[in-house]
Amino acid sequence: MISEFLTRGTTPSITTEQATGATQQFLRLHLVPDTTAMLAVNQITEVLTIPMTQVVPIPHMPAWVLGVYNWRGEILWIVDLGHLLGLTPLSQQTTYHSTYTAIVIRNAQSEKFALGTQNTTEKMLGLLVNRVEDLESCNPDIIQSPPQSAVKPEFVPYLRGYWLKPTGEIIVVLDGNSIIAGMAQN
Repeated sequence: MISEFLTRGTTPSITTEQATGATQQFLRLHLVPDTTAMLAVNQITEVLTIPMTQVVPIPHMPAWVLGVYNWRGEILWIVDLGHLLGLTPLSQQTTYHSTYTAIVIRNAQSEKFALGTQNTTEKMLGLLVNRVEDLESCNPDIIQSPPQSAVKPEFVPYLRGYWLKPTGEIIVVLDGNSIIAGMAQN
């Protein structure tokens, strides 16, 4: 539930009317049991359906790493995003699916070499989610940082903040760059 993410009584410090500036597009997604999250569209390469029979498991990996998938002739690591965030793993959900929705995220990092040339290394990761819902437009200035005590510890390394919509709905805002960086550390 969203209440697992934030405790009750958290009050927003910035309202939609107070923020100024351009909006940014986010992809809204759902994670079980009841968490709505979003990722910035500029970090997403593609949304696709993956047959689980085509994901090759890799031994001795964390439980949330499901394996690798041949995506456009390249190896794409597949991660159960809900499990990574401390939510219900796909394998423990009541409904089994033979295919899942994957969001392919990217993180382009520039590296400068001694000669002054620049090489861009792009890292990709496939995040399995329960479902993709819709696009949301949000002003990044109104994304708020929740108090540390209100956030599940598993969320902290991958969290950009949260967005309190004018309707009162709370949406967790994830940072794709942090998710990819976290995979390199594990």
